[in-house]
Amino acid sequence: MQKTSQIIVMFLFLISFSMAQVKLAQTGAQFLSVDSDAKAGGMAGALTTVEMSSASVFFNPAGMARMNSMINVMASQNQWFADISYNAFSAAFRPSGGKYGVIAASLVSVDYGEIQGTQVWDNDQGYIDTDVLTPSAYAAGIGYAFALSDKFAVGGHLKSIGLDYGKSIYPDEAGKADTVKSHLAFSNAFDFGTIYRTGWKSLAFGMSVRNFSDEVTFESEGFQLPLTFALGISMDVFDLRSEMPENQDLLVSVDALHYRSHAEQIRIGLEYKPIDMLSFRAGYMSSNDENDVSFGLGIQQFGLVFDYAYEPFGRLGDIQRMTVRFSI
Repeated sequence: MQKTSQIIVMFLFLISFSMAQVKLAQTGAQFLSVDSDAKAGGMAGALTTVEMSSASVFFNPAGMARMNSMINVMASQNQWFADISYNAFSAAFRPSGGKYGVIAASLVSVDYGEIQGTQVWDNDQGYIDTDVLTPSAYAAGIGYAFALSDKFAVGGHLKSIGLDYGKSIYPDEAGKADTVKSHLAFSNAFDFGTIYRTGWKSLAFGMSVRNFSDEVTFESEGFQLPLTFALGISMDVFDLRSEMPENQDLLVSVDALHYRSHAEQIRIGLEYKPIDMLSFRAGYMSSNDENDVSFGLGIQQFGLVFDYAYEPFGRLGDIQRMTVRFSI
């Protein structure tokens, strides 16, 4: 217990120190900041202390440590605005009943749609059309989580990130096409997290660090990934009632987040289960101009789970997320 307390204090100190640093003007690979999972979408992404089997690898890897099933698989599709499509996949395996922890694999792919390429040209329009650009991005990783005790769990997630910004045509001095160059960038990043169950009813605390990496070089410029620090607390508030509603849960989860290039944010997520197979969700996030509320629902039976989330995004349109999970 003393070692556990020392670890928690150390990471809280590191987070507090990082929050005192001056923010950078901008970051790249912003797709890493988007929640693709539908349960996360319905609860405004307040999942630092919510244990979600393999999907936890995207939010707090420690959330995988106490996975009940031997194998868990998640596939998610996120229809973002501007015809941007996010797809996420995760799988986790718990060998020997969790004696050696939980191992996971993850993949996020982003399709930014089609963009018509142009090139400066000496004509009335001042340009000509070139090939259609199809920018994309991906993040593939492996994760591991282990429960050090019945209260304290830790986890990590190492991922490889790739960015494809399309191709450019460099004309020669005569203005004719000379060179075609692909614009690519690659990096590695690390996520880390802890969850501490207090032992008092269902109260839990947790923290996570996401997208920790060196500076990424693109052409002759460098940029940082969207580093994020999160502190979270959650509890089934029906535990506070003297007479418990039979087979009902009301989970309240609150996260405080510090970003490298975004204002500090509070996220609040609610999940109400009137019966075990049905969940209703709602969420709120501060410091966002276009989106601050979200809604969702989940249906589960026989190890199969379907989650859906809806998020109004103001002038940019509405966002819908769908996720399927399976456990054995």
